[in-house]
Amino acid sequence: MKQAARKDFVEAFARGLEVIKAFDEMHPVLGISEVAERANLARPTAHRFLLTLEELGYVRSTPAGYMLTPKIVDLGMAYVSSNNIFKLAQPHMKNLARELDQTCSLTQLDGSDVVYVARITVPKIIRLAVSVGGRLPAFGTAMGDVLLAELTDEKIEEVVRTPSLSTFIPTQHHTRDQLFEQINFTRQNGYSISDERLTYGIRAVAVPVRTNDGKVHSSLGIATHSDSATVEQLQNQFLPRLLETAASISKDWEHFASIPNVDIASLANTVPASYPLQLRQ
Repeated sequence: MKQAARKDFVEAFARGLEVIKAFDEMHPVLGISEVAERANLARPTAHRFLLTLEELGYVRSTPAGYMLTPKIVDLGMAYVSSNNIFKLAQPHMKNLARELDQTCSLTQLDGSDVVYVARITVPKIIRLAVSVGGRLPAFGTAMGDVLLAELTDEKIEEVVRTPSLSTFIPTQHHTRDQLFEQINFTRQNGYSISDERLTYGIRAVAVPVRTNDGKVHSSLGIATHSDSATVEQLQNQFLPRLLETAASISKDWEHFASIPNVDIASLANTVPASYPLQLRQ
């Protein structure tokens, strides 16, 4: 670290971040001594940081130890708002939601949960109501299947053992073999459909959104009431449009990522007429 930067370095803040980082998918619940060891802190210091984080609502104490709360997602929302791919995705998602008259969502994997990072809703009452920053267990969801399918089997086994931070309780539970069967289907076909697997009355279809290096960045999906869309409709009507939308988002990301220092938000009204209509709206 440069000397000038070192002078203004706030060590207490850095230590607080180390306490948060002590928790991960393999260590969701930690005692004070464990936090101290993983954050390389004295036990009394670690305890003070945990009490502060608990007072702020970012951790909670349980009989087994401390664990992060969903509020910790708030700290990552700056990433969501500053990540240009979400700004690029929004107009495409709005068009898709309007065309299909269905709510459209974008999620990313965090531990054993999918976290909603963008969402375009339509005025419908749906039993599974979530908002940006909300969590659902990855297993049993179409969007979770898409994100898990990119992991190695070994990594998926780790995720299976990771406790969910979501407060949602699935109405159905699946065996390990059933989980891998669905993930393998997604790997082979490039999409996933959930036919009331997470909760009764909800069907969903999801596809991957890739960045310009070909890696899966997020999962794009649509969820609907089971009485308003059959599995065949999901496959024949929704899936083709989802794939087209995901491809459009990826294509736009590839283009704008090649432009140095571009501000996606500032391009909302300046995109050339040669670009798709949704980017000029």
